[in-house]
Amino acid sequence: MTFSATLQAQYDNIAMVPDHPAILAGWQADAAALRATHPPRAIPYGPTQRQGIDLFGPADAPIAVFIHGGYWQRTARDWYSHMAAGLLPHGIATAIIGYDLCPEVTIRQIIDQCAAAVAALPRPPVLAIGHSAGGHLAAWLLARGLVPAALPISGVFDLAPLRETRIGEALALSSDEARALSPIHLPPPAGRMQAVVGGAESLAFRDQTLAMAAAWGASAAELPGENHFTAIRSLAEPDGALTRMALALIA
Repeated sequence: MTFSATLQAQYDNIAMVPDHPAILAGWQADAAALRATHPPRAIPYGPTQRQGIDLFGPADAPIAVFIHGGYWQRTARDWYSHMAAGLLPHGIATAIIGYDLCPEVTIRQIIDQCAAAVAALPRPPVLAIGHSAGGHLAAWLLARGLVPAALPISGVFDLAPLRETRIGEALALSSDEARALSPIHLPPPAGRMQAVVGGAESLAFRDQTLAMAAAWGASAAELPGENHFTAIRSLAEPDGALTRMALALIA
């Protein structure tokens, strides 16, 4: 496989955001603080430790799901507990979904794991939210009719460009697999979608979001000044821009 330096630069978010270590450390600190004040209900849905859900909120509340990113290869659900903080004051529970990582499993298996996680919840979710790779997975839940609405943030909806980057090595996608697993090539589903991207992200990520919204007849929005890592922060705020978008989709 020949790698493209241009595509590598466009999709290498770690290289694009030099202060990402501080941002990620902040995520983990905020997540731990939320778990301390709102201990989650743990719901296993498969045999591995990563196949689990942390459910925050009242037992009888409507449920939104959040799916983390990391190019299907990194991070874990306990980094993102604070993503429940924005919706909790509005009476919406949030299920943070974990999943096994590439290359131990394939992206197709991760899609199936997320579907199994939704089936393990006490009631059908009202919304799927996902960041980065999680945006791709949230779109798949909508495409499969497992949620009525989706809020993908900085998603990757066309996997073909990743085959020409170092990021794609662990994904081991053939050309046919990349197309088959790209939601941008699926028929528009019946549900609602709002696609969001940071205004300070790479052109490739902004184009992915705009193209996905156009393909499914959905709306797209940019968060001014936000990079790939800071783009999700307003979901942790009760009056944040992403929280308001989520509530609008739920309504």
